[in-house]
Amino acid sequence: MNVTNLFKIALKAISANKLRSFLTALGIIIGVASVIAMLAVGQGSKRSIRKQISEMGSNMIMIHPGADMRGGVRRDPEEMQTLKLEDYESIRDEARYLSAVSPTVNSSGQFIYGNNNTPSTIYGVNEDYLAIRQLKVEDGEFFSEQDIRTAAKVCVLGKTVVDNLFPDGGDPIGKVVRFNTIPFRVVGVLKSKGYNSMGMDQDDLALVPYTTVMKRILAVTYLQGINCSAVTEDATDLAIEDITSILRKNHKLKEGTENTEAEVNDFTIRSQEEIATMMNTTMDLLTVLLGSVAGISLVVGGIGIMNIMYVSVSERTKEIGLRMSVGARGIDILSQFLIEAAILSIAGGLIGVFLGIGAAYAIKMAAHMPIYIQWWSIVMSFGVCTFIGIFFGWYPAKKAANMDPIEALRYE
Repeated sequence: MNVTNLFKIALKAISANKLRSFLTALGIIIGVASVIAMLAVGQGSKRSIRKQISEMGSNMIMIHPGADMRGGVRRDPEEMQTLKLEDYESIRDEARYLSAVSPTVNSSGQFIYGNNNTPSTIYGVNEDYLAIRQLKVEDGEFFSEQDIRTAAKVCVLGKTVVDNLFPDGGDPIGKVVRFNTIPFRVVGVLKSKGYNSMGMDQDDLALVPYTTVMKRILAVTYLQGINCSAVTEDATDLAIEDITSILRKNHKLKEGTENTEAEVNDFTIRSQEEIATMMNTTMDLLTVLLGSVAGISLVVGGIGIMNIMYVSVSERTKEIGLRMSVGARGIDILSQFLIEAAILSIAGGLIGVFLGIGAAYAIKMAAHMPIYIQWWSIVMSFGVCTFIGIFFGWYPAKKAANMDPIEALRYE
């Protein structure tokens, strides 16, 4: 019996039980659609996070006081004062793989203008901070090197602070606002960046000269951190090694030996690349988890195909006996039922692909979640559903092929 006739017989058997065939394929449809939609959401979230981290500065390196060991006790980083202006100057002058370096000190408090006030954070930085964090001044200008040397009381406000202090839409440039009790003249407004992947408002801040925060607000001589930008992403590791060497020399830290613990630093260095890698690993794990949960429905759909194929074999036992008695071989019977299972799974897979793509875009519109549909997810889910259909359909088909034609004709 040729393949064309087998396809015709299989299609005729499927069309004779349309509702049952549809319900059989429904498990495959839901499984494929779920896999495509879940992978689209997972990959979309991953790309969105990578984009937002990149917008924060993909080459950014952050240096903070680290918890060192004293007498077997690890100290709280917040209590440490190991980063000095001399460290910033050494890194700025000696590091070979950095394009920008900025000291950072910050303080939280209340901004006040007239009858309006808003809580926010003031960051003491220098001009390089804009390039490091990929910020832009939308109105006015950034403070100058002269402002830094004189610890001038000038500030550049983020959009959120401006909107809260000037709700009527007034121009803040040149106005004097107070941070707690200290007056600051507004010289610029930053371009809005919105919320980052952690849900933090990137516009709820104010930038001022770092000397102003150190002398007039915190009255400290140490830095809370140093932010840098590597010349390229590929140079990030080299830059970190360079910074580590400079700081260890400045802080007179001894090299680790065989009889002591490994080198212990009194500072911590983190890069955006490291954070991005960690986030990508987390999102990959989440995507695999979502895909695995959705893939369970594919297996359930395959079991549904096996169940219905068993029913079909039982219902058509006499037909199978008749076909074998007039010359049909076991391989013909096996192929007939395998083709039926394959048609059900392939048809379910095709419907599931379109339904999954539609579901992904529906999630994007309804939940405003980022999605990214990759071609391999469609090919994989379609290939898996086809394999599952044939795999679970093989055993009932094999049972039909091994029937004794005489016993099959006697079956009631």
